Formats: sequence, C-alpha cells, structure tokens
Amino acid sequence: MNPVLLLLISFLGGALLGAFYFNSLWKTVRKVTDEGKQGIFMITGYFIRTGVVLAGFYIIMSGSWERMVAALAGFILVREVMKRVFGAEKAV
Repeated sequence: MNPVLLLLISFLGGALLGAFYFNSLWKTVRKVTDEGKQGIFMITGYFIRTGVVLAGFYIIMSGSWERMVAALAGFILVREVMKRVFGAEKAV
C-alpha cells in the first residue's frame, strides 16, 4: 500500500481517537457535577478512555514510528479544535 495513504489513514485514526478521548472527557466532567460518586466515576472514565486510546495507538502504529507520529498529530489537532470549541462556552 502507498506509504502516504498509510500516513493519512493513521492521521485520521488518531483524529478519531482524539475525538473519542476528548468528547468522553468533556461528558465525564459535565456529568460529575450531577452524580453522587464523583471519584469512582472519574477514575473509571479515565481508565476506559486511556485504555481505548492506548490500544488504538498500538493498533495504528503497527511497529512504524511514522504512523505513530501521524496518529499523534491527528490526536493533537482534534485537541486544539475541541479546546477552541468548548473553550468558548466558559466565556458565557
């Protein structure tokens, strides 16, 4: 397969992982204020999010550091986009 296509797929995979991670984090933080057992909820959410993202990066990487860098770039790009989108809500 074309190496550029593999890097693009890795980038998109990292972006999907970032969207999952930061969307789940956002929902967890929003829900913690409504729940009674905040500590258990936060720790459980952390381990689930982190486990899914680490497994996803491991699968995407497949032994190639270039694919890992591309996936990480997609992950960070989604982080910056979501930071700008959700950061605008705090000004309200």
